[in-house]
Amino acid sequence: MATVTLDKINKVYPNGFHAIHDLDLEIADTEFLVLVGPSGCGKSTALRMIAGLEEISGGEMRIGDNVVNDVEPKDRDIAMVFQNYALYPHMTVRDNIGFALKLAKTPKAEIDARVEEAARILELTEQLGKRPGQLSGGQRQRVAMGRAIVREPSAFLMDEPLSNLDAKLRVQMRAEIARLQRDLGVTTVYVTHDQVEAMTMGDRVCVLKDGHLQQIDTPQNLYDKPDNVFVAAFIGSPSMNLNEGTLAGTTLTLGSHTIELSADVFEKRPGLKEFDGRDIIVGIRPEDLEDASLAPEEKKGATIATTCTLTEALGSEIIVHFELDAPRVDAGDPDAVDDLGEHAAVGRFDPRSRVTIGDAMEIAINTGNLHFFDPQSRTAIW
Repeated sequence: MATVTLDKINKVYPNGFHAIHDLDLEIADTEFLVLVGPSGCGKSTALRMIAGLEEISGGEMRIGDNVVNDVEPKDRDIAMVFQNYALYPHMTVRDNIGFALKLAKTPKAEIDARVEEAARILELTEQLGKRPGQLSGGQRQRVAMGRAIVREPSAFLMDEPLSNLDAKLRVQMRAEIARLQRDLGVTTVYVTHDQVEAMTMGDRVCVLKDGHLQQIDTPQNLYDKPDNVFVAAFIGSPSMNLNEGTLAGTTLTLGSHTIELSADVFEKRPGLKEFDGRDIIVGIRPEDLEDASLAPEEKKGATIATTCTLTEALGSEIIVHFELDAPRVDAGDPDAVDDLGEHAAVGRFDPRSRVTIGDAMEIAINTGNLHFFDPQSRTAIW
């Protein structure tokens, strides 16, 4: 096992495109670190530099105590799991899993023992004699994992390994991969564009945008204390509502709505006092909004009157879209699909709510959980 260290790593392509900017990461021994961000943010490039598949333009890469900037991929003691499985179709599952060991001229008895153990862990024992074409997508992904496991590497690198699976199988497989990583205790770097996958799997999550590190922290801290507008919007589903507002004393104005903030809000975020009389970006998570007729007193905080524009009943909750006439803030996610309209906002309501499209309604806001950002720097105010 080993730590993986990226010290001021840069990647500049021959055409001048600067894909990674001074990336600093310290991935601890046995840690499961997830790299997440929108398309083109540099997450796969960073992973490929760790693997040695991309040349490093600047900075220092270390695996354990060894600098590996110029070390060939095969000599880095890492195992990579790809999106497309990369299995040999003419080989059996047994031969696919043991192929790298055979190339390394490992004794046959040891190959057989390692393959059998990997197959047992991955519940592939009964599939060892089959070829990849006879397997389901989930089974093929397990074979790819088995091929990595038998090498007993210092680190696993996984590049969107679940993106080819259907939604139900993805949920199952991400739980299996997280369990497997904990059982094996191997340092793992995992790339995904799916923030739900990142939040449910990683010990820590590294959020990238345009090749720049935005924030690295535990999943819960990313959610509770995003460093900037981009992270706030990217982490959480549905996305955080972000609107322009104005602060005057303890009164927050959002469009035509005024919200009184308690002393607790200013105690938690003393930096807000510097924004008295100034514009501010306000973030409200959908789960901190509720049908006021159902909200418990401790959650009400403040209420606003508005109109429902759309409902999505999910059984365990209702996603309610409504009008909020405060200007919305673009979080800067190039992958975001947003056709909800200029004054749209989203709440996550209790399924007992009977609100329907076109209804006038009162929404309770849990003001203690509001987020605030500087409109110039777009960083969090604390």
